[in-house]
Amino acid sequence: MSAVFVRRLALTFIITGCLSSTALAQTPSPACGGDLGAFLEGVKAEAVAKGIPASAADEALTGAQIDQKVLSRDRAQGVFRQTFLEFSQRTVSQARLDIGRQKLKQHADVFARAEREFGVAPGVITAFWAMETDFGAVQGDFNTRNALVTLSHDCRRPELFRPQLIALIEMVQHGDLNPSTNTGAWAGEIGQVQMLPKDIIAYGIDGDGDGHINVKGSSPDAILTAAKFIQSLGFKAGQPWVQEVTLPENLPWEKSGLGNEISAGEWFKLGVTPRDGNIGFANLPAALILPQGRKGPAFLTYPNFAVYLEWNQSFIYTTSAAYFATRLSGAPTYLKGTPETGLDDAGMKALQTKLEALGHDIGKVDGILGSGTRTAVQKEQARLGMPADGWPTQALLSAL
Repeated sequence: MSAVFVRRLALTFIITGCLSSTALAQTPSPACGGDLGAFLEGVKAEAVAKGIPASAADEALTGAQIDQKVLSRDRAQGVFRQTFLEFSQRTVSQARLDIGRQKLKQHADVFARAEREFGVAPGVITAFWAMETDFGAVQGDFNTRNALVTLSHDCRRPELFRPQLIALIEMVQHGDLNPSTNTGAWAGEIGQVQMLPKDIIAYGIDGDGDGHINVKGSSPDAILTAAKFIQSLGFKAGQPWVQEVTLPENLPWEKSGLGNEISAGEWFKLGVTPRDGNIGFANLPAALILPQGRKGPAFLTYPNFAVYLEWNQSFIYTTSAAYFATRLSGAPTYLKGTPETGLDDAGMKALQTKLEALGHDIGKVDGILGSGTRTAVQKEQARLGMPADGWPTQALLSAL
């Protein structure tokens, strides 16, 4: 499952949990489940009601099948357990950086247009391009039409996938997708930056001038469509997203963490020093993030970092993607530091159990260092007189 979709899937499920009776009433019957033929007739009726020709619906849905592999993948989503150093060193490899720089030169005119029209820095787009599909090399081999039919027909989250299926029919209407042959990710994402059909309809741009929006086969289309989509998420032209910094020994660590923004200038006064020497954004709000505690890499995040959190809720993914974009924009390799050894799975679960017993809302006891656990760790570190950098260690576990 791609980055953008992870966030939407989580948010939709948290908010709705299941399909509401109101949503069911608004969707032609059957809304999900039952006979596949009857279900597809309901989808066709909805598409026609939205102004899509019946012929496009027939072309898109004829031959549609349930894909059991899609259901298996949906039921077996993994969890994210790598540290920032582990994940970022794997994803922001020298090979990817070299290819990324080649792509920036190869499509220089397209990237210039993306920045001119949408204000998105080339490195930001290219980093997502690399992390999502290795610059288009790995786009997924699931039939997109069948994947969306399967997930819309399945009654687990039809309210999330059915609108994407309707959008796919609209793409067929425009001649931008062949329903029989188009492949992508298991959850319906398409193309070199893995976007969902609704977003392609809303933000798609014909970058190569062939009259079609082909985010799968055309790099100019994919680049410009991604740029317009990133702009829609709130990216501000000319502003940074993250900036690597070095830290003094006596920093008030309890001020660190996402959600604890003060002005970048205030951080500078506290001794936080940008490695690139650029203090020109002192007036912008900034948060200090320490992915592996005060002894590991450190970054200031600026308002544009919120776009990364819109793209993906994983703190490790977003920080890695943002760092990747700075490297493509000229920043040096981060300073690894000497972070303290973190807890293994059993240790994390033991820590979460103790935090939960102390009244902290950490979500599930799952061994994952999510935002709730980081916040709880920081509060307990401060209470115990330890440096409150949000990084769980054996020392904290023992102290609790």
